[in-house]
Amino acid sequence: MSSADEILDIVDENDVVVGRSPRGRAYAEGLRHRCVFVRARDAEGRTFVHRRTAEKLVFPSLYDMFVGGVVGAGEAYDDAALREAEEELGVSGLPRPEFLFKFLYDGGAAGSWWSAVYEVRCDLPVRPQVEEVAWHAFLPEEEIERRLSVWEWVPDGLAAYERLREHRTAG
Repeated sequence: MSSADEILDIVDENDVVVGRSPRGRAYAEGLRHRCVFVRARDAEGRTFVHRRTAEKLVFPSLYDMFVGGVVGAGEAYDDAALREAEEELGVSGLPRPEFLFKFLYDGGAAGSWWSAVYEVRCDLPVRPQVEEVAWHAFLPEEEIERRLSVWEWVPDGLAAYERLREHRTAG
């Protein structure tokens, strides 16, 4: 089964399930679904940053400071966060990611999706999926900030990052 065939819950503006759809159709028609964003940090507090492969369905070849992805039909956000983090980092045995907040991302013509943001510490040696990750490194916050205006970032990850900065300032 290709990722376009994966079944997703379709949700309304209140994050209530109103139907199901294959991922490819949900993307093509801009149907609202659920996603998780997990900020993975190493023992030194550096953040895992990567460039997506050119084959990705959305935002190919762009940089991201989160690992994550869509929440499958019937899957809980918390379960998706752990699954996606382990898959993309290429590790097993991560602690359960800590839920931070949730927001409705509006991508305009690209659609909108409920986005749950998490954080996890990864002290394990990472082996990212070659199908998902073209390049990766753990970068200090200052380096990420310097790269924000230089690299082309995934827009939903950038929105999550901006909200994460606000969340840390407020909390």
